[in-house]
Amino acid sequence: MYQSSKPLRIGYFENDGYSQPSPSIIRSLREVKALLEQAGHTLVPYEPLRVNQVAIKLITSGVFSDGSTSMLQKLKGGPVDPCLKPQVKLYSLPKWLKRILVFLLKPFSPRIPSVLSALCGISTIPEIWKLHAAVEDYISETVAHWRKHNIDVLLCPMIGPAFNLLYCGRLTSLSSLTMLYNLLNFPAGAVTVSTVTAQDEEELKHFRGIYQDYWDKLYKQAVTGAEGLPLAVQCVALPWQDELCLRFMKEVEQLVKHKKN
Repeated sequence: MYQSSKPLRIGYFENDGYSQPSPSIIRSLREVKALLEQAGHTLVPYEPLRVNQVAIKLITSGVFSDGSTSMLQKLKGGPVDPCLKPQVKLYSLPKWLKRILVFLLKPFSPRIPSVLSALCGISTIPEIWKLHAAVEDYISETVAHWRKHNIDVLLCPMIGPAFNLLYCGRLTSLSSLTMLYNLLNFPAGAVTVSTVTAQDEEELKHFRGIYQDYWDKLYKQAVTGAEGLPLAVQCVALPWQDELCLRFMKEVEQLVKHKKN
């Protein structure tokens, strides 16, 4: 499978419906799409299922199902990296205060209240089991959706470019682009394909994002001034098809290298 040269049917998307990547990431993905098409592969539009709901209800609720207790216990007594301090402060808030903030922020923010609510944790064991069952259902549904589109692999955006100092702890919304495949247990890898250009920086000035909320504005600040920094795309395959994922990554890497030469 890794050594095969058979043309691939490749799904692709530019945003997942929850996180809008920067203009530089989108430009890089489009360039790779064009290179793959020129090499004889078939590219088809693909839309991941309900990421705007899954990012909160399955991913955030799953990671923080104990209300951040385990994470905070492990950090107790040691120094906290300055990049992580904003996150740790948020996780440390008492549950009653998180619930008040959910109520107060709801009219002003489409995403932050639902994340705060998920950070309160899951209160009963039966609810934990329901969450696990919902994850399994989502995996099955995604595999069926993938096969309905008759795709071999998926080309999608990667988080980037590298954030300015201290932004990573304040901005976790972009993690939906990568954590989705942790949730699904799909093999995935990132391949560096380009660097940020002066034109990308110009286009970033007009970036608004999907929700046009605090996190979209913060992301714009986090990646401003990144000219010359590397950009990557993400290559994904179905479970147990790691060799196919590696073959796809190799194909992208070689096409980009050949273009540069």
